[in-house]
Amino acid sequence: MLFLLLAGGAEVLFAEQPLHERPLMSWGMALGGALLGWCLLMMGRVLLYLGQHRAADGWDQAREQEWTEKMAQGRRFMQVLKVSLYTALRAPGQTPEAQVTALLEGTKVIKTQPSWRGEATRHSRLWDDQKKVPEENLLDALSLVLTELSETLALLPDDTPLAVMLESDSGLPEAVLSRLWHQAWSDSGIRQPTSEVQGRGLDGVDQWLDQRSEDRSLLLVVAFQVAPEQPIDTAEAIAALLLGNPQMPSASAPKAYLHRPQQALEASREAWICAVDQSLQWASAQATTIERLWRVGSNTQQEQTINAVMADLPMEHDHNVRHVDSLLGHPGKVSPWLAVAVAVQGIEQGIGTQIIFSGSSDGTEFWSTVVTPASAREI
Repeated sequence: MLFLLLAGGAEVLFAEQPLHERPLMSWGMALGGALLGWCLLMMGRVLLYLGQHRAADGWDQAREQEWTEKMAQGRRFMQVLKVSLYTALRAPGQTPEAQVTALLEGTKVIKTQPSWRGEATRHSRLWDDQKKVPEENLLDALSLVLTELSETLALLPDDTPLAVMLESDSGLPEAVLSRLWHQAWSDSGIRQPTSEVQGRGLDGVDQWLDQRSEDRSLLLVVAFQVAPEQPIDTAEAIAALLLGNPQMPSASAPKAYLHRPQQALEASREAWICAVDQSLQWASAQATTIERLWRVGSNTQQEQTINAVMADLPMEHDHNVRHVDSLLGHPGKVSPWLAVAVAVQGIEQGIGTQIIFSGSSDGTEFWSTVVTPASAREI
């Protein structure tokens, strides 16, 4: 109507003859002018729409590309080439299969016994050899795990870089721990050049996957808790894991895949459930495919929340869940590595996908980690 009025007004103002002398032409000019204005307006609107649509498509493609890249980054994983684990369930000379079987069967070894300080407390010890001082027990434990790992490292080139993450929890002085570590390393015969990794715990793996996923270095994790400062309800344990990036060629086939661990953002049931769901998504796994759940490193304040999280998982809790702390005691800094090592050794015995709930002694952290068989994924 606006264009019709404008066209009619223009016809009245600029017509050379009176309108009554040529009414059909006047109406035709008015309608044609209105139609022309409407067409120009529609053309401008169409061009504006096409421009907005093209811009929106560009943003959609950019967001989709960013999402794809972020998902690919989140789904990075590490090959587990070798693990070694010693707890009170495995004495020197015994095979790891017996230890895994004992844990799966729920064998409890935590008990009241003399600690390294001499007082009787409820805890578990690596092996019952009270004739040796803690320094000798720790040196024996370090020598055992490094000797087992050296068998795999001997198959690799001597120039393969080896990044070492060492975590210790002990009442022994730092100078003594450093001396024992260097002595055990020297006796192991490992030839590869080493460098120290600054990260700690599963956060170190998370950082490695973000920053060094293309690195040709292997990651060697050694964690131990021997002669802890406060031995009440603790577990002496030592775990070692040899991890590698999937792109790096290896002389030995991977035992399993360690997927990106996911930490809960806060200490709430909803945040922990979100962490579990995200860890499953990183592993491209469904909750129904989980065959074992390992709980380790939690405290009494976390029990209720963990039980609520477990209730949301579709699995037989009574048969497929093992609470490591109730069997061995709290492993301290060894907690996540102990559980990963047990899961990998369980995979070697035919168990499938497993999930690990690990926490911290102060109850401030909760991590969910998925370990899958190497045969479950093509690289």
